[in-house]
Amino acid sequence: MPQESSHRVVVIVDTGSNPFELGCATEVFGLHRPELGGHLYDFRLCAPDPRTPMRDGFFTLTGVADLAIADTADTLIVPNRPDVDTPRHPAVLDAVRRAHTRGARLVGFCSGAFTLAEAGVLDGRRATAHWQWADTFRSRFPAVRLEPDVLFVDDGDILTSAGSAAALDLGLHLVRRDHGAQIASAVSRRLVFAAHRDGGQRQFVERPVPRLRDESLAPLLAWAQRHLDTTLTVATLADRAAVSPATLHRRFQAQLGTTPLAWLTGERVTLACRLIELGETRFDVIARRTGLGTAANLRALMRRQTGLTPSAYRRRFGPAQVSPAPAR
Repeated sequence: MPQESSHRVVVIVDTGSNPFELGCATEVFGLHRPELGGHLYDFRLCAPDPRTPMRDGFFTLTGVADLAIADTADTLIVPNRPDVDTPRHPAVLDAVRRAHTRGARLVGFCSGAFTLAEAGVLDGRRATAHWQWADTFRSRFPAVRLEPDVLFVDDGDILTSAGSAAALDLGLHLVRRDHGAQIASAVSRRLVFAAHRDGGQRQFVERPVPRLRDESLAPLLAWAQRHLDTTLTVATLADRAAVSPATLHRRFQAQLGTTPLAWLTGERVTLACRLIELGETRFDVIARRTGLGTAANLRALMRRQTGLTPSAYRRRFGPAQVSPAPAR
């Protein structure tokens, strides 16, 4: 289990900020987690003013630190608000620029991309924002490479997410980057939230709500997760669900925003990461136990999904001082 972390996550709250995204940041980064050894992060809130009215004046935030603490952040989460036309607080933009200059990681949830762009740190960089503001964002910040259809964008030291719920996806992605798949899965279980939705997944725009209760994919997904080491195909899943492959595709798109094959691949890579974190060093064994087949396929898919090869992932997230087992 991880020790208490010294990595400081600071959230700047400004006038009109959304309470939901603030809650997401607090839930993912700020809570004490005794089952995981304590706090995963040193979490702080700050604001440019002593009293900060939140979105639509629902409540006023008081009693948090001033902006000086933003200069101590390893990860700085910038303000977001539904009013994207009013310029951000100049002191907030200065704090964002200073953080970027000294190499802190910057995070924008939802309309937080506007704050980052106003600060001038997104020029020439990839980013996303809620789909409803895509045209406005492009017209105001043409130098930013906006990707409006995805859940979140990880551009290294600057990360942005789309709509409100995507803040949880990006938050869990950061936990996964910092602490590995097993810890991220534990946090997601506490949240009762999907452990991993790939950042490239499309935003949910005008999706119909399924009408029939028995169309839920939950039982099928749970069954598939228990059988990842077997030969699972789209046809296998469709047969298990007693529907046609075409119907299964429609249900996956409607309920998860992805395809059955993409979901299976993501689950298998997640399991592979967990096995590496637990100390398994034989990549051929990992490939068999996750249903990925071969070590070559494991390497290719892990690199595509996580940005790391299995060896690089083991060096970063595996148990300390584990030597590779002899090849069989």
